Amino acid sequence: MHLLVIQHCPVTPAGLVGRIAEERGAELRTVFPHQGEKLPANGADMDGLIVLGGPMHAGDDIGYPAFVDIMALIRDCHERAVPVLGICLGSQLIARAFGQRVYRFGGLEVGYPAVYLTEAAKSDPLLSGLAAEQRIMQMHEDSFDLPPEAVLLMQNEVCANQGFRIGMTTYGFQFHPEVTLQEARSFPRDCWASMSRHFGNRAPAQEARALREADLYFDQGAAFCRIMTDRWLDLVAKRPLTSQAYVARTDGERRRA
Repeated sequence: MHLLVIQHCPVTPAGLVGRIAEERGAELRTVFPHQGEKLPANGADMDGLIVLGGPMHAGDDIGYPAFVDIMALIRDCHERAVPVLGICLGSQLIARAFGQRVYRFGGLEVGYPAVYLTEAAKSDPLLSGLAAEQRIMQMHEDSFDLPPEAVLLMQNEVCANQGFRIGMTTYGFQFHPEVTLQEARSFPRDCWASMSRHFGNRAPAQEARALREADLYFDQGAAFCRIMTDRWLDLVAKRPLTSQAYVARTDGERRRA
């Protein structure tokens, strides 16, 4: 399996997702497009695409012009049935790639608040059989509108769109299942400007709460990550069959045209 990993920021690597993929024998190629590294023109030479998180606003094409190419690559992979996994910023870019807006939701979700599986998640290839309530690391101040073709899989009271699927191979998760314990404990300090902006002099207390939650719930979040990533990699492993269906469909569309 050849996976392309788009990393936006030095402090948001593939983490547990990357480790699990390598355990499965996947070869990961990580690119840093905001540092000038070139993205592939399309998804023809990859088996899966992982788009990670980062502190930047997903609508800031002026500050981060590579977003335009990243969204084009997401759409191309989706059309080729190359599995896509978007995490936090990555999920927001998927929403934008399918025509929706990303916006500040007015708060900062940080720590391990509960997220809940929807009814549709009970039959989802990645989430079926999991507990209805999950605790997974969060660090974001943006949310997004759900693309009309998307299936909502996870939600909570703060941000309704926590997890979704488009088609059968493109997934977006607003939270951070990939974090190691060290990363989970570092996120509040790494994003201190956002912490200070939203919490003011209460930021240290909010950081302390997030650290307590990391100690309490990290294992639960890591277990979710293990199951979700393994199942997503199953989609990647089945890609030759999916791609044949894609080729047959597009050939049929060309003949009808």
